[in-house]
Amino acid sequence: MTNTNHKPARPRLMSATPLAFGVMCLALMVDATLGMALAHGVAEGDKGFIQESSGVLFWPFVYLGAKHMITGYDHLLFLAGVIFFLYRLKDITIYVTMFAVGHSITLLAGVLTGIQVNAYLIDAIIGLSIVYKALDNLGGFQKWVGFQPDAKIATLVFGLFHGFGLATKLQDFELSRDGLVPNLIAFNIGVEMGQILALSAILIAMGFWRKTPSFRMHATAANIALMIAGFLLAGYQMFGYFTA
Repeated sequence: MTNTNHKPARPRLMSATPLAFGVMCLALMVDATLGMALAHGVAEGDKGFIQESSGVLFWPFVYLGAKHMITGYDHLLFLAGVIFFLYRLKDITIYVTMFAVGHSITLLAGVLTGIQVNAYLIDAIIGLSIVYKALDNLGGFQKWVGFQPDAKIATLVFGLFHGFGLATKLQDFELSRDGLVPNLIAFNIGVEMGQILALSAILIAMGFWRKTPSFRMHATAANIALMIAGFLLAGYQMFGYFTA
């Protein structure tokens, strides 16, 4: 006799989430390595505009800053790791602010003072910042080192490196001194606006995933994928450093 009370198992629609997250991380890195020589690459059209511009061009530089952040693979991967286990808006705001402060300081100071280092090395460190955050999310420091770095300080420090990487790249464009400071401020404002837009999209996606049982089950796999992406970026930059 057929059991009419039997209910078919519900499909686990979210079981592919960590795989999708990993594919996204790896796809971003492959696209970055194929399309850019450096993690802070700038589109050819934007390069020409930056090099030829003179005078205060507030809104165009706001647009360029926002575009850089939204298409910045390294920034997005690092920030995804930062907010991975943050649930309260207060905590997210604190960490994002720490990153933004660090990014702003070195972006402005690096260009205005002319301090410059090898861009490959800076971008390799930025790749390792992604590895660090993924390892931190996995509890690796406490398990293997017996020491837990201060997450807020680490976010500020890596924000300094992220900003310095962009400052190093911008200095290659021989920016006009006419309107330089207002344009840099506008660019930085655009970066922060782009960061808000990118984080909003990430938070919406993460919010849906966190409500499912698969989040805790597959968080480890997702952070391993994030770590692999960071190693790929760092390895690519070191290859460029030794072969350029």
